[in-house]
Amino acid sequence: MSDISEHSQLAEKLTGPVSAILDKHRATITPMLGGNSGSVTRAALRNDEAMRKVAGYCYLLLPGLVRLAVKEPVFVDFVLDNRERLLDRLVEKAA
Repeated sequence: MSDISEHSQLAEKLTGPVSAILDKHRATITPMLGGNSGSVTRAALRNDEAMRKVAGYCYLLLPGLVRLAVKEPVFVDFVLDNRERLLDRLVEKAA
């Protein structure tokens, strides 16, 4: 199986749980990204440290079976690779 198809399958499987976490924990995640009053700036896109912090926080909130199947370094890479889409999700729901 190619890396591209594995990556897209991983994205398909993680998008739902991550979206649910972002929706439920928006008030906690937004300040981690340098946002205030529900706003997330585009500077967060360039801040790897903040994105890694959010990824670690979100990883702990994933269902146990997902955490067994997807190790934290792989999840952090997923978040970093999909940061724009995830931040769009935070911004769209906050608006």
